[in-house]
Amino acid sequence: MNAEITLAGAEFAQRFSATRRGARLARRLVVHQLHAWGVPYGSELSEDVAVIVAELAANAVTHGYVRGRDFEVRLTTGAYGIRIEVADAKGERRPAPCAPCGPDAPVAETGYGLCLVEALAEKWGVAERVVGKTVWAEVEWPEAGRTP
Repeated sequence: MNAEITLAGAEFAQRFSATRRGARLARRLVVHQLHAWGVPYGSELSEDVAVIVAELAANAVTHGYVRGRDFEVRLTTGAYGIRIEVADAKGERRPAPCAPCGPDAPVAETGYGLCLVEALAEKWGVAERVVGKTVWAEVEWPEAGRTP
């Protein structure tokens, strides 16, 4: 982590095509933006935000897809850390439950995305929009890089 991160109030917002390619691009641009803000590539914070964006963008493309509509990724910073928002055009608010984990749990190929978000974020949720919904997550700054 760079010595100084004074980003309270910084914001990044971008719309992407609701395709797998758009989801990959979202993840890459977010990591690039974090680096421009002083969060180095490969740092724990950068990797955590990248995974969250990848999962939420993949869900927006897979489950929130509406023909002809894009999805949007927004990052905002504050004293607490980074808020990640991914908005899509489908209004269903009910996220799929996490797949059960543990040695006795059945093996599944899908259903772990929101479990990753839950594990990496301090908190997350779903908010209604005029058209569609926004799934958000908040990640705290590491102690060494906490903003004043």
